[in-house]
Amino acid sequence: MRTIRKAIIPAAGFGTRFLPATKAQPKEMLPLINKPSIQYIVEEAIASGIEDILIITGRNKRAIEDHFDHNVELENFLKKQGKLDEYSEVLKIATMADIHFIRQKEQLGLGHAVLCARCFVGDEPFAVLLGDDIIDNPSKPALLQMVEQYRQYGKTVVGVQPVPTAEVSKYGIISGRQIGEALYELDDLIEKPAPEEAPTNLAIVGRYIIHPEIFAILAETKPGRGGEIQLTDALRELCTKQGMQALALQGERHDIGDKWGYIKAILSFALRSDELRDKLTAFLREQLQERIPVAP
Repeated sequence: MRTIRKAIIPAAGFGTRFLPATKAQPKEMLPLINKPSIQYIVEEAIASGIEDILIITGRNKRAIEDHFDHNVELENFLKKQGKLDEYSEVLKIATMADIHFIRQKEQLGLGHAVLCARCFVGDEPFAVLLGDDIIDNPSKPALLQMVEQYRQYGKTVVGVQPVPTAEVSKYGIISGRQIGEALYELDDLIEKPAPEEAPTNLAIVGRYIIHPEIFAILAETKPGRGGEIQLTDALRELCTKQGMQALALQGERHDIGDKWGYIKAILSFALRSDELRDKLTAFLREQLQERIPVAP
C-alpha cells in the first residue's frame, strides 16, 4: 500500500460571496487572526505527512504564490530590527513544504480543477483539501485521520460530518452502511440532494484521499449541475468500480466559504488565543449588555 505523499488544494474560485473584498485579492488570503485561511490548509497537509502540495490557482491569485515564497526585503528588515520571532515565522512559511502552482485556465468545476493535477500526481493515490473547510483538531489533523484509515484499508476515502437535514442540499451526501465506529462503506454519493431525497445527513466536508484512476474517469465526465465537471460524479463511478469509504472526521469544522462561517471561525480561533481570549470575551459581554434590553 502506497504512502500518501501528494496533496491538491484547489484555489481558483472567484470568491463571489466575499465581494468586493475579493475583487483584487484571493479569498484564500482572507485572514483568520494573523494567518491567511489557505495557510491553515497547507499546515494541515504537512502535519498529515504530505511532502508535495499543488495549489490550483486562477487569475488574480498571484498573492497566494507570493505568500509561500521568500520575501527577502521583509526578512532582512525583521532581522535588522531584531524582530526574530516575526522573522522565524515569515521564514517558516517559505520553507514549510515543496509547494507548486498550476493555473486552471477556465472555471469548469472542482472535477476539472482536480484533473489539472494529473501530471503532478502521476500514478499514486493523493489527497485533496478544499480551502473553504477549516477542520480544527489540534490533537490529530483531519487529513491525518484519513491517512491512517487509508493505510488500513487502501480504499479511496472521503471525509464526512453530519449536517442539519435542512442543509443537505448544499453538500455531497453519502449513502452506505456503517462498518466501524466512524467508518462507512459507501453505496453511492449524491450531489446536493433535496432534503427529502437525501439518504443520510452525512456530508462530504472537503477532504479526500483518491486513487489515481479518478483521472481517466474525470477526463470522460460530462458537465453536470451548473455546467461544471463535478468531482462527485467521477467519485460515484470510481465507487462502483473499486468501492469507497467515508470517515466521520473528528474536529470543529468551519465553513469559511460564507460570511457567517468566516466570522464564527475568527471568533473560535480568537477564543483559543491567550493573547485575545480575555479581550474578546469582555468585548462581547459589553456588546450584549448594550444591545439586549434588560427585562423590567
